[in-house]
Amino acid sequence: MMVPMTTLDTRRSIGAPSPSLSPLLLLCLAATWLVWGSTYFAIKLALPSFPPFFQMGTRFISAGLLLTVWMRARGAAWPNRMQWRNAAVIGALMLGGGMGGTAVAEVSVGSGLVVAFIAVSPMLMAALNLLWGLRPARLEAAGIGVGLIGVLLLTQGAGFQASPAGLAAIAIACSSWSLGSVLSQRKLPLAPGAMGFASEMLCGGVLLMLLSVGAGEHMVWPPTPLAFGAWAYLVVFGSLVAFNAYMLLLSRASAGLASSYTFVNPVIALLLGVVFGGELVTATEWAAVSVILLGVVLLLAGRR
Repeated sequence: MMVPMTTLDTRRSIGAPSPSLSPLLLLCLAATWLVWGSTYFAIKLALPSFPPFFQMGTRFISAGLLLTVWMRARGAAWPNRMQWRNAAVIGALMLGGGMGGTAVAEVSVGSGLVVAFIAVSPMLMAALNLLWGLRPARLEAAGIGVGLIGVLLLTQGAGFQASPAGLAAIAIACSSWSLGSVLSQRKLPLAPGAMGFASEMLCGGVLLMLLSVGAGEHMVWPPTPLAFGAWAYLVVFGSLVAFNAYMLLLSRASAGLASSYTFVNPVIALLLGVVFGGELVTATEWAAVSVILLGVVLLLAGRR
């Protein structure tokens, strides 16, 4: 997934890396690999009853409210006015543009191809960081170049060629997500801890609901059991469980290990889409995905 509700700064980790992987860290790693890798297929399953913007808006408002109640019960302070403003901007970019665009793309493009395209986001972020004078190392620059070549190859495949609108939606989604991520790191900090991400989810969710109204979306009622189950899975596991697992990994493991989902998620999503969703992936598209993943590996190796 485009990763739910957090910045993807793999240049840093919080705390010292753990010398070994405990059972808890292994579970967290599995959550970021498997759960986030499966959320794109879940988005596809929920679409028959939950249209794109409505699905994402209700998902993030629900998750944001749950996380807010939990953090307030633990004594967390409300964000101040500036932090709410920052949450509105970051939520609009990462969730409104990023996740909203992802859901729109999945209306006409296979979930596996969508997440393969999304794998280029860390490379876009590295490029955007040039505006703050952060130059990539040679290996990082090579990874960016290889990844972009892979994306160009991917767009020439049957999946995106058949849906120019889907290609435009996912390109906007990746750009919005990457810009929001970099701004949250450099210019627009959120409230400390999980309360900051809760405020981002609430603000982004409200914008997504406004987009839903503007697009004239209507939920199919009653939802099919499969669609409702997929939506609930996105709220609980995609937006809460996996996110907190990622934050725990950042605090107790190396940033490189924590960000390893970046090249695992596309493989998981492609396999789920092909095996369970009946999606067709051509040999050219598989080759393009391989090139993108090579770029991500080079990027992470350069950062390490």
